[in-house]
Amino acid sequence: MEELMKTLIEEKKYADFRKLAGEMNEADIASILEELPVEEFIRFFRFLPKDRAADVFSYLPIETQQQLITSFTDTEASSIVENLFSDDAADLLEEMPANFVKRILEKTSPETRRTINQLLKYPEDSAGSIMTTEFLDLKEYMTVEQAIARIRHEGIDKETLSNCYVLDKSRALVGAVALRSLVFAKSDDLVKDIMEDHVISVSTHMDQEEVARIIQKYDFSAIPVVDSENRLVGIITVDDVVDILQQEATEDIEKMAAITPSDKPYNKTGVFETWKKRVPWLLLLMVSA
Repeated sequence: MEELMKTLIEEKKYADFRKLAGEMNEADIASILEELPVEEFIRFFRFLPKDRAADVFSYLPIETQQQLITSFTDTEASSIVENLFSDDAADLLEEMPANFVKRILEKTSPETRRTINQLLKYPEDSAGSIMTTEFLDLKEYMTVEQAIARIRHEGIDKETLSNCYVLDKSRALVGAVALRSLVFAKSDDLVKDIMEDHVISVSTHMDQEEVARIIQKYDFSAIPVVDSENRLVGIITVDDVVDILQQEATEDIEKMAAITPSDKPYNKTGVFETWKKRVPWLLLLMVSA
């Protein structure tokens, strides 16, 4: 299927490309499009079905995303931002020029604008800066039937449903319940009677590497993020942790090679760029020897 898509791109069969894109995995589409020149990428990206475009975009490296989004029209860029998960949108806009960010956010919904602005206020590399606000919460007084109805109604736009977090009237985190537990419980059981009330959470200002270690230690697929009053404000999922571990590995490799730390993954850094970062350390070692 991937070879067929490459053929359709080479032959510029846009209608067939659009049809095939509706059947392929978003990650595979992203890896194919990433190999194209910017102009070609944008042309074919515009033929993607609207409900797939943001998903494909989210699988691109952040450097490629930032390069491409500045080539889109303001309407196209705001549509992408609107349909990304909040943490991905914040990561995308964090390093963009302020005037560009302002222009794009003006075209998004007030809720999206408020959420992204809130995430951008957290310190860099903190739990708050990498969390997503697309989570599903339940109330402790709900019945299982009401909880499942809420999941069906609101779950489509949430990043994960494997665990739902239970809040009290003040939105403080009081428990968590697995979707599996809800499915096998009786419809008139109360959520508070089947939830796990000893929930491990992290604070918004905890360092992201510490968050990654906690998720690794307990083998979580997601972990809740709370503020100073224990109110649930977001979740961090395992895919975010993979990104953090990649950053750590890059830093470790660069330190071992006596290279100035970089924000780019090691395998995406050019030879000349690596040489420039290593020269100061090599000169220092030569002088000290």
